[in-house]
Amino acid sequence: MLHLQINGHDLEIKPGKSLFDYAEGMGLRVPTTCKKQGKCKECLMEVVEGMELLSPMSPQEEHLKGAFRLSCRCTVEGTSGNIRCHTMRRAAMRIEHKALELPIQKRPQILDPAVTRDGDRILLDGREIDRSEGPILGMAMDLGTTTVVVRLLNLETGDLVANHAFENPQRFGGSDVMARIQYDTEHKGRVLQRTLLGYLTHAIEDFPCDPLHIYELVVVGNATMRDLFFGLNVHSIGQTPYQSITEIEMADGQRESTSLSIPAKRLRLPIHPNARVYALPLISGHVGADTTACLLAIDIAEEERTIALMDIGTNTELIIGNKEKLIAASCPAGPAFEGGAIACGMPGLEGAIESVRITESGSFDCKVIGDKSPAGICGSGLIELLSELLRTEQMNGLGRFEDDIERIEVDEQHNIYLLESDINELAQAKGANASGIQIAMDRYGIAADDIDAFYLAGGFGRYLNTHAARRIGLVPDIPDERIIQMGNASIEGACIALLSTSRRAELETLVKTIEHCRLETDPRFFDYFVEGCQFNQMPAARSGACD
Repeated sequence: MLHLQINGHDLEIKPGKSLFDYAEGMGLRVPTTCKKQGKCKECLMEVVEGMELLSPMSPQEEHLKGAFRLSCRCTVEGTSGNIRCHTMRRAAMRIEHKALELPIQKRPQILDPAVTRDGDRILLDGREIDRSEGPILGMAMDLGTTTVVVRLLNLETGDLVANHAFENPQRFGGSDVMARIQYDTEHKGRVLQRTLLGYLTHAIEDFPCDPLHIYELVVVGNATMRDLFFGLNVHSIGQTPYQSITEIEMADGQRESTSLSIPAKRLRLPIHPNARVYALPLISGHVGADTTACLLAIDIAEEERTIALMDIGTNTELIIGNKEKLIAASCPAGPAFEGGAIACGMPGLEGAIESVRITESGSFDCKVIGDKSPAGICGSGLIELLSELLRTEQMNGLGRFEDDIERIEVDEQHNIYLLESDINELAQAKGANASGIQIAMDRYGIAADDIDAFYLAGGFGRYLNTHAARRIGLVPDIPDERIIQMGNASIEGACIALLSTSRRAELETLVKTIEHCRLETDPRFFDYFVEGCQFNQMPAARSGACD
């Protein structure tokens, strides 16, 4: 008997059809623009179980590796067993549905978009690009390594019209930016860019509007994701001193800013062909436009307190300072906190265990996103699991299990467990983040006690249990009232930039004043990293914390 599961939907099947056809029979939509010809590279599926029951890789799948297949080229050939797979259109992470309502804004939102109306004339920077009496719409996009979030806004009122989120389909090229840089360098034809643009096209077509009424798209993301989207060569980002080609050109006097701007028609998006696609400037190297957008969201230009802003992810970005002085750092954490490289890890999607408690009887009490059967553990669940194992003394401060056990059974019924090798991955990710915090504070001349507000940005930071994070040493041991979990600040900042050209100009000036702290060149990095890999609380005060 053959059992197939796609995106959590189950079906008993007979062999002979493609995974695409089975998905269609289940009523699941698989992205495609070539109608199952194997040309568009969009109908990706990740095969979690049962790869041996599928047909060999076809010539159209030569760009894929690991567990990824093109569902239209992949047929079921086995006669019995289980196949589990999912598209890159799984129910996306929980996204914030309100725009521009962050309580930390020091100033009211300025509504001076680049696109305006003069009668039926639609103007971009004062130049006519269309004649229409329809709505004037714009898009803001946070292009993450794992997830893409898109918002549709009315540029005349600032109102949120719709939003959408989906897994970044570029994951077939690797789970972190360095892997994707290598993939893009080795594979010609801009496959990563083309695949992402195909998925974005579907997202735009799903919006409740005529796409031709969309006149600007503002993009934020780390340097690699941003530059891949624009079709730029990203090889230099993967080589020391880890700079985008836009930074190199700016240093050579070839451009005045690292921001990017091109007509939408060059990307073949279904929005108005005369629309503009604009990307916010970078801060430096791996501190990208997503962090730049966060600075808009917290209104750093008006901030007098000493703040820290941390967006924990595959590449964690960190900012410390205020309007007088800012220091930025990039922490190469890897994908562990987003479920990558973990045996039962997964992104924060439906079916992910997001919270774990160990009861007095020793059983595991788990909360699952979407109240579904658990399929894995996401980052917030992993942090709580580590904290609970530490609290109950089933794991020591070095990340080793007690009593010589090989793995912890979190949900034996659904075969969800934690290995010591998983803890090692999480320890190294935590060590990178902890060393970044310590070095940036040292460079600024402060200890954690001196930070008035510690902002945790991003979806991971939004749902993080701060008590558990402090116990294992992921964040400094400072009072809860100083820790602000602000959600997706990058998309908030992108919305602010979309609605205000004056705030964009202000940001362009600000980023040029930020000092970039390169962790790998700091003599204390290794010591801080080794210390950070242990599961101990991070001190709020540190002697000799200034140079």
